[in-house]
Amino acid sequence: MKTFRALATACAISVLALGAAQAQPAQAGKTTPTVPAYVPQSGQAGKDVVWVPTQDALVARMLDMAKVTKDDRLVDLGSGDGRTVIAAAKRGLNARGIEYNADLVTLSQRNAEAEGVSDKARFERGDIFETDFSDATVVTLFLLPELNLRLRPTLLNMKPGTRIVSNSFTMDDWTPDETAVLAENCSTFCRAHHWVVPAKVAGTWRLGDGELRLTQTFQMLEGYLAQGGRKAPISQARMKGSEISFMIDGRRYTGTVDGARITGRSEGEGAARDWQAMRSST
Repeated sequence: MKTFRALATACAISVLALGAAQAQPAQAGKTTPTVPAYVPQSGQAGKDVVWVPTQDALVARMLDMAKVTKDDRLVDLGSGDGRTVIAAAKRGLNARGIEYNADLVTLSQRNAEAEGVSDKARFERGDIFETDFSDATVVTLFLLPELNLRLRPTLLNMKPGTRIVSNSFTMDDWTPDETAVLAENCSTFCRAHHWVVPAKVAGTWRLGDGELRLTQTFQMLEGYLAQGGRKAPISQARMKGSEISFMIDGRRYTGTVDGARITGRSEGEGAARDWQAMRSST
């Protein structure tokens, strides 16, 4: 009986071992279900806006309007699938995208790698109203007007000469320096607006033996030159970044603002002359 039981036990163990051996290859052959790649849908809800991709033709036009160079640092606010940042990186820029949707950030990183520009295209998850992008020289955005308006104080405090380009939507009463509309290769959202952050020049400046008094509304200027008991109004006056221009008594003044100093040239009747103005402390 012991021999029979031992033999039966040995047979049972062999059967179990054979079953385990046969089951092992099937276990090893199991595959983990593939997770579908994330594909954003135009019109999907985001933190503050729905996501709609900027058409490639308009992306190119926006970069042209900003006159980007390899020395620029571009930031795209609400960078979506990364196409604007990637297009900038392909032009040799160091470009950065700030996007709240983590899936879009991951997709952007994959897209940049696929395009071979991951060394110049950087993406991060963040809130555009809380993230510091003050080092940028070019800012691109495709946001609703009310969001542009919330961002406007931050943009106006950036370094004079910083270029801002918006897909379709404006900055309320901050008039664009340039607007472009694509007539070809674009079906929807085909307008772009371009601003140059102006230097702040409102106040009183000593110009020769007179006082140049300026008021400023964004890039537009008004004022007069008080000299010898006479006030000569300025006209055609505006800022473009740090560059100032205006007319007084038929002479055109152009100059560059550098902190509390403006230096430039004036032309009109008679010889051209250099001019300089210093900001008054009073």
